[in-house]
Amino acid sequence: MCGIVGIVGNTPVNQSLYDGLTVLQHRGQDAAGIVTIHDNTFRLRKANGLVKDVFHTRHMMRLQGNIGIGHIRYPTAGTSSSSEAQPFYANSPFGISLAHNGNLTNADELKDWLYKEACRHVNTTSDSEILLNILGHELQQGGRFELTPDDIFKAIANVHKRVRGAYATVALIIGNGMVAFRDPNGIRPLVFGKRETEKGAEYMVASESVALDACDFTFVRDVSPGEAIFISEDGQLHSKQCAENPSFNPCIFEYVYFARPDSAIDKISVYGSRVEMGKKLGEKIAKEWADEDIDVVIPIPETSCDSALQIAQTLDLPYRQGFVKNRYIGRTFIMPGQEMRKKSVRRKLNAISTEFAGKNVLLVDDSIVRGTTSEQIIDMARAAGAKKVYFASAAPEIRFPNVYGIDMPSATELIAHGRDLDDICQLIGADKLIFQSIADLEAAVAVANPDIKQFETSVFDGQYITKDIDQGYLEKLDALRNNESKELSDKNADSIIDMHNEGAE
Repeated sequence: MCGIVGIVGNTPVNQSLYDGLTVLQHRGQDAAGIVTIHDNTFRLRKANGLVKDVFHTRHMMRLQGNIGIGHIRYPTAGTSSSSEAQPFYANSPFGISLAHNGNLTNADELKDWLYKEACRHVNTTSDSEILLNILGHELQQGGRFELTPDDIFKAIANVHKRVRGAYATVALIIGNGMVAFRDPNGIRPLVFGKRETEKGAEYMVASESVALDACDFTFVRDVSPGEAIFISEDGQLHSKQCAENPSFNPCIFEYVYFARPDSAIDKISVYGSRVEMGKKLGEKIAKEWADEDIDVVIPIPETSCDSALQIAQTLDLPYRQGFVKNRYIGRTFIMPGQEMRKKSVRRKLNAISTEFAGKNVLLVDDSIVRGTTSEQIIDMARAAGAKKVYFASAAPEIRFPNVYGIDMPSATELIAHGRDLDDICQLIGADKLIFQSIADLEAAVAVANPDIKQFETSVFDGQYITKDIDQGYLEKLDALRNNESKELSDKNADSIIDMHNEGAE
């Protein structure tokens, strides 16, 4: 998962881009980048690391200009080397820089076509660079030195026809302005905001509404599936639906795990959806576990706290914070390498023994992916004195890999893949285990926006919205996401980068 921001302003945008990326840091901790335009020249800074570590005063001073875009990243496949950090840029046509959240499912086909037919070279393994070159090719077909909004919208319409998968995208075109667009299925989120100043209106796009809040922009609306928004360098706003058959199919895992609770995506409050998840799951627990003696409900911080509190209220049970989180440890879910993930769990959480001693506890988490974290947390609860440890997941069983931009690992690493409830329960060491149903999860999220009739739920049911995923694709993705391969690639890439940058700033 990644996060994107883009701003067209009347004054320098470097600080606002930095602030927007900072509040989107939960979407990726691997790399960060900002590019601005000043004197018809790209000013770019990107590197591996957190936003606060990538950008220092000397970098911010170089990022001059009233228009710019930013990106934070973690790798969904391949390496996590700095060469994969975004935004990317291409010199032709005009000069284009692009940042992208999502994953193209026909990336190999597109890369081959770019090389053989469009004579464009892709220098990294990132499908975002492929998307950049596809956009550049389509813009070049117009044969104009001066682009009109219609030229840009036509190019994006052709991108939609050629590209498959998930993509929320923001791009700069030197001499023209900023364009943002969303895939025709609306899988990845993209919001749009406005700020009035003495010098006129300023505009911002971002992955989540919380980034607009942080930069004092007023939320206007979500960018619709298939829609493109173009803002010229002088602040003129244009928008157009560029897809032939757009439909709302937002990724439901945004609400379960990724998005911040203070964000709203596609007219749905993330916080409100998690409360509804807790209500649905609490009702299921009350029905199916009526005979179980639960003393206390304890969340596994932090994403599950809202759901757990609602479960406790639904069951009329005490709610306690039984774990203290070390806020200086990154999310285990997005750390490359299973061994690093295992080692980090106990550094990340510590149990308050008085909340567990002699009690039958119900632990609540947002989801169970590999099961590594769940197993260790249950062990911690028992070590803290719990008599019985029940476990509830606010999401259904994750049985299938994600192909739309989430590093949901290969099927063989997913604890629920090919296993039933009892098997999973035994593997994580719980006394009893319960999952939210897909129907209840969809109902919980859709309650705030009944216009959304279908969500992207492939990790739970194996039904891929783009209808282009076969076993061969999944096997290839499995190889790319194999932890051993990723760890080896990271080590090799880091060694190369260290040698290359020796003595650099």
